[in-house]
Amino acid sequence: MKLGKNIIFKEILGLLSNKTDTQKLKPGEHIYCWRQAFIYAHHGIYVGNRKVIHFTQRPAGQENNNIIISSSLSDPQFSDVPCPQCGDHYSSFNNGVILSCIDCFLFGGELNLFKYGVSRAYFLAKVRGGTCTLTTSDPPIDVLHRANILIENGFSDYDVFKNNCEDFAIYCKTGLLVITPSSIRDGQSGQAASFEAASGLIFSSLALLTYKFKGVAAVGNSVYYCYSKLNSDIGVRRDVAKVGVERLVPSVPAPAPVS
Repeated sequence: MKLGKNIIFKEILGLLSNKTDTQKLKPGEHIYCWRQAFIYAHHGIYVGNRKVIHFTQRPAGQENNNIIISSSLSDPQFSDVPCPQCGDHYSSFNNGVILSCIDCFLFGGELNLFKYGVSRAYFLAKVRGGTCTLTTSDPPIDVLHRANILIENGFSDYDVFKNNCEDFAIYCKTGLLVITPSSIRDGQSGQAASFEAASGLIFSSLALLTYKFKGVAAVGNSVYYCYSKLNSDIGVRRDVAKVGVERLVPSVPAPAPVS
């Protein structure tokens, strides 16, 4: 009975927070930290030795006449002093798939562990998207293989909605990508899907409240949000497939089978 109560207590704590600490991290784990007062999160793969591989763009600015939107850093403060761990002036200000020390990755934020293989009840109970998924993770050796190949070859162009840091981390963990007629990387992270579902909820709420159906709006919108959030999860979507990293990077030879 006591063991059962402890399991329930841990489940409740998990619903409230995915916080962890660096001493508990294992290579191949998907970690994230919140930015801008918990508006969005930045994701990466922990590779051991206090290092993280993650996919990023420079903070909001202009490059080649395009506005850059990134979940990497907020309120950046450049420094001429190299990071003693990264050996870089500030590796998280770079573009693409990069290697940073965990302190530069967190940038003062709190460390969280992204959870895989959760139940539908747990998934729906987590109000915020981008914290867990129904799909299961591959073994750490496969996760690290993908991450290390992509740090050398990139993960295509960063897109805050269709190809972001969460999409990168989930791909490293699962090998899954959204397949469309024109692309094999037209993904949508749980975080982006959550924003999209919330936007639809707001508009439908306004429409229903116009007709004073407040009770209907409350119930209907809760159902709509849960339905949209669940059906956008990569563990449920039907338009996903396992894509080998060698297909993303044709010049990389396939790994030898483990005997």
